[in-house]
Amino acid sequence: MDSATPDLTRRTSVLGSVPVLGFVSGIVHIIGWVITYWWVLVLGTISVWAASEALVRRLARKASAERMALELVPSRHFDPGLEEIFRRGVQLARASTSMPWWAPRRSKSVQVRLRADGSSPLRYRIEGPAGGERLLSITPFGPGVTVNRARPLADKPRDHVVRAEFILRGKPTAPLREVPLSPDPLQPLIDAVSDLRAELGDLAEIRLDIQRAPKWALRARRLQLMSNARRAERREAQRAARWVRQDATGVEDSLTWQLQQLVAGKQGGGGRRLVMPPVPRRVDPEEALGKLAEDDHLVRVQLLVMCASNTEGRAQARLAQLQAALDVFGGGSRWAMRGWRVGPWRFGADRWPSRRGFERRWNLGHCQPPRANWVRLDELTGLLKPPTMHCRLPLLAGDLPSFEHGNPELLLQGIYRGPDGRRRLVATYARETLFEVGVGKAGGGKTERALAQAIGWAHSGGGLLFVDPHRDSWPRALPFLAHDHLMQRIALIDLNAAGPAPQLGCWNPIGMHQRQVAHEVVEATADAYASVLGWDDATAPRALTILTASLAVLVAVNETACQAGRPEDQTTVFHLRSLLTDPVFRTTALKAVEGRLDEETLSWWRTVFPTLPTDAFAVVLNPIARLAANPVTRAFLGQPAGVYNIRAAMDSRMIVWVCPGGNGPTDRLITALLARDLLRAVRSRRDTPESQRVPFRPYFDELITLTGAAPETIAAMFEDFRKYKVHVHGMTQLLARLPIPVRLSLVQNASTLASTAGSQSAVSPITAEWGDRPSPDVVAALDRFEHYMSLTVSGRRVGPVRITGPHLDDVFADYARPGHVGALERAARATAGAAPLDQLTDQAENQLTQVSDFLAQLTSAAQPAVRLKKRNYK
Repeated sequence: MDSATPDLTRRTSVLGSVPVLGFVSGIVHIIGWVITYWWVLVLGTISVWAASEALVRRLARKASAERMALELVPSRHFDPGLEEIFRRGVQLARASTSMPWWAPRRSKSVQVRLRADGSSPLRYRIEGPAGGERLLSITPFGPGVTVNRARPLADKPRDHVVRAEFILRGKPTAPLREVPLSPDPLQPLIDAVSDLRAELGDLAEIRLDIQRAPKWALRARRLQLMSNARRAERREAQRAARWVRQDATGVEDSLTWQLQQLVAGKQGGGGRRLVMPPVPRRVDPEEALGKLAEDDHLVRVQLLVMCASNTEGRAQARLAQLQAALDVFGGGSRWAMRGWRVGPWRFGADRWPSRRGFERRWNLGHCQPPRANWVRLDELTGLLKPPTMHCRLPLLAGDLPSFEHGNPELLLQGIYRGPDGRRRLVATYARETLFEVGVGKAGGGKTERALAQAIGWAHSGGGLLFVDPHRDSWPRALPFLAHDHLMQRIALIDLNAAGPAPQLGCWNPIGMHQRQVAHEVVEATADAYASVLGWDDATAPRALTILTASLAVLVAVNETACQAGRPEDQTTVFHLRSLLTDPVFRTTALKAVEGRLDEETLSWWRTVFPTLPTDAFAVVLNPIARLAANPVTRAFLGQPAGVYNIRAAMDSRMIVWVCPGGNGPTDRLITALLARDLLRAVRSRRDTPESQRVPFRPYFDELITLTGAAPETIAAMFEDFRKYKVHVHGMTQLLARLPIPVRLSLVQNASTLASTAGSQSAVSPITAEWGDRPSPDVVAALDRFEHYMSLTVSGRRVGPVRITGPHLDDVFADYARPGHVGALERAARATAGAAPLDQLTDQAENQLTQVSDFLAQLTSAAQPAVRLKKRNYK
């Protein structure tokens, strides 16, 4: 029995060891097979990965095909707060998940596109899932931003393209720098593309993809960061322990320590010092995780940049500018270009193997951000909104067109200096430039700019009227207008009468030889007198009535003379004295035009006029006496059939220069007559269809002088002329010195508002219209010929922008013909019907006799017919 026990024990152990050996031999067999056939496993793994990646890419491509695009256009005064921008970021993050359940993670993102291609300084677009359109269309910015549905953008191939992907470098848990909203955080990016030139094919675009990451990815990132923090703390503790031990050993081995031991009698028995190594410090999760400690408003981002150009080197330079602009956002972490550099070569998104993946993400909008690109929404404040009012935008060719000589659709404005130092002539569209106002001190360049604009308009075939009381503009413009194709279109009305043998044009304000409407001529002349003399129905009702009734008779006489084919027998304003004070002339005139006057006017002459005292006529005749005492005005207004016809000048694209000669009482009356006649002539264009009205541009230099004579007339011009395609340009030194009606009409309707240097009090009314951006002290410090101006282009206001006024000797140097100045002067006076002053004076003095003879002939011819008619009736 005892002998059998060992045998049974051996059998049991053998039976029990068989499964263990089989298991071990199986593992060995599997390992051997794997070592022998490792390529099968690798091939299978690659196949599974490739199949899954192909499926994911196909689904992502299908999901990306259903994306939508919105373009955000900010208003001029767009100024959002931090809360509004943060709410917009929450909307973007929420909209990134508006995808079908089967859509891969890489397709669930919202993309912010900042694009500069020459059409605008920086276009701001949002692209994302179609399901998020309703959420993104209504923004927290309210009316400050207009949201438009955008079409896909198609770019032409460029010769040189560079690409870059940016990754967050530095401490992975540290936030980006908190950039203030003023100045705009987008300003560095806009400055980087401010010198972009569309004609060279320049293009720059930044794409920021925002994606809500899954919780497991965030937890994995936190575990990694906590593990790294603990590992770093252990390393630090081990390093500190080593230093402690080294310090303790060094102390025990020192001579001082040994002497202390000898003195204390502890030699050989004291042992070594007990050293306690430092314990690793507990890792604080909030300190270790930083911005990743909380789940709220945490997103992953992908930042891609692409620059292109048809000129070698410009795309690379643009990318370097954008990289420098992104450095503004750098703080504890910063944006750095992904890749590595080997000598002069850089391996990144522009080279294999990264380039293919970059282009796929760029074209399809897929978001596969680097592991480090975790940010909170408040770190992206500067990129979650369009440019605000605190952003300084450059002027591109699309914002302000370049001036082209001879192009009738463009109106020269000045010289714009771009951020890159290039200077170009800029213009506005003539059809949109309805009214212009220029303000600034004397000699600042207002008149020079107006002359350049007028000369450019004249050479492009346009008609204009330049009213200059001081006449300085005429000799300045002469060399640049002395061209054969312009000489026949230029007329000079110069009342300065300078030189030994002055020549003068002539004009009859009440003449009817140009087929005017009688009551309009009466009204225009009477209103001109009333404007200068300050008459109205409350202060001088009788004077107004006498003047109006007298003008009605004289205009009727002129109408009769013209219909009889005798325009040389017309009356002038100087016949008012004879009509009111000479009974014979008055009786003859009334009989001659009895059939042309209405019953009310005839009744007034028959019943009211005889009751008026003689001194009632003095207030009407005194201004006439002053006009008659001046030989120049006597000659100018005393001719029966003057050549000056502003309505004909408008319709035939004439270039008319009018120099009234001063700002005294007599000159103001002349100016008022001319201004009121211009208003009448423009309003008479209502008889012409709008499509057939020829554009015309009056230029008024020294508005203070002109409005002193006819304030209401000038104000009416700035209010009404647009309807008749007549566009007024006014210049003045002080806006505050203009009459209130004129000032209000100027500022209200100005398409272009410009100011040169001047005192702060003088320019402050203009800067106030711009919201004091720039401030009055900035405008007051401008150099000569420098302007700040706001312009109207394509229905929107551009500026205020700093523009250098054009100088004639530079801009129109090729047009100068100084040798033809004399010929142009003679042609301009001949077109205006100028004659020697003495000759015109003699004709004016003889005109009263000639008109009296004409009226006598009319009366004698009419009397027999009247008597014969009465006899037959009886």
